[in-house]
Amino acid sequence: AMCLREDQLQIISVLFEAEMKKGLSSKSRAVAAVKMLPTHVCASPNRSESGQYLGLELEETRVRAVLLNIRNGQPLHHTNLHHKIYEVPLQRLHTGAEEYFDHVAQCISDFLDFVGKKNTCLPAALTVSFPCEQTATDKGTVLNWSRCVKATDCERQDVVTMLREAIDRHGTFDLDIVAVVNDTVGTMISCAYDDPQCEVGLIVGTGVNICYMEELKNIKNAFRKEQRMCINTECGRLGENGSLNDIITPYDIQVDLDSLHPGKQRFEKLTGGLYLGEVVRQVLLDLTRRGLLFKGHENIALQTPGLFHISCLSQIESGRVGLLQVRSILQQLGIESSCDDSVCCAVTCRAAQLCGAALAAVVDKMRENRTRDSLNITVAAHGELYKIHPQILKETVKRLAPQCAVTFMTSEEETGKGAALIAATARQKSEQ
Repeated sequence: AMCLREDQLQIISVLFEAEMKKGLSSKSRAVAAVKMLPTHVCASPNRSESGQYLGLELEETRVRAVLLNIRNGQPLHHTNLHHKIYEVPLQRLHTGAEEYFDHVAQCISDFLDFVGKKNTCLPAALTVSFPCEQTATDKGTVLNWSRCVKATDCERQDVVTMLREAIDRHGTFDLDIVAVVNDTVGTMISCAYDDPQCEVGLIVGTGVNICYMEELKNIKNAFRKEQRMCINTECGRLGENGSLNDIITPYDIQVDLDSLHPGKQRFEKLTGGLYLGEVVRQVLLDLTRRGLLFKGHENIALQTPGLFHISCLSQIESGRVGLLQVRSILQQLGIESSCDDSVCCAVTCRAAQLCGAALAAVVDKMRENRTRDSLNITVAAHGELYKIHPQILKETVKRLAPQCAVTFMTSEEETGKGAALIAATARQKSEQ
């Protein structure tokens, strides 16, 4: 049931492209499975930027701050990039907006002390991992928290305003927040600095999402002089209308029911690292119930939600140094190596195939937009699933979008560097 045929992947790719077009249309956007959110990012860095810029990566469980020192036209190296990661305590994830953003402000304060910039009002940009509807470069309304957060009073509020208010309450520093974008956009921009052909961003980590440069004429209410604008597809929502039911297994259904938001983000629950370990656990539980593991006896440890993380799955498959430690854990559970290998591989291979099908729809739409027989394009890719199965993802795209020559570029610096580059581009544009 986990192995997808090429005709199934083709159907999913066609389905996704149809939903993309629905999401772009003012007539059908309300019922589209993917929301196709305009980001108001219309240009990549052109290497004429200079100065110091702060990038803030707001994930739901951590905050990453990046200080980027850009020297006119020079390549970006680790020597001109400082960063620090802060965890968000669990209690902050289930309280309110004020508590969450007060914690973010404290993280920023600590980072500015760390880099000696507390008394400088730096230009800054945010990348966020939750969906926002944007009306301007620096205005983003939270549509909903996804995955593991339930700070519901953030919803329908402007993320930049909430952070600015938290900074005011903190009272020890100031920032010039010039932009807020989805983290996938940050991934794309971080690679576009080095490769101007990079016009697609792919994140396949805890969650899954794709962004790309869309023709402005196809975007609702976009009145600008630029030719293209980056669109945040929010592809993780695909399937919320039941369109993926033909490939969803009983294991996927159980993972969805046990999640914080049942019925939501169905595509992401088939592909995102937060959920893949749970799918593996459900498969192993089923094998136990059928008497194929533990001689049919219940295994207490296997009843534990979150037992397998995607990094654990990748170690099981790859034979890395950490493999012995993982094997030890699995042996304690009484799981034979041949079994965990095949289960993990089946689940993660399916995820890579599905991401490839969605990505094929994106690049082929870009080719059609530009009325070309062929298209050369670069995709900025970030996340554990891409590290595990890059070839499966690439081969799926190649088979489903044969007229597109796709180059993959790994985004090692995550999205914080992209945020800092977006701040640089936005500041430069405002000064023109």
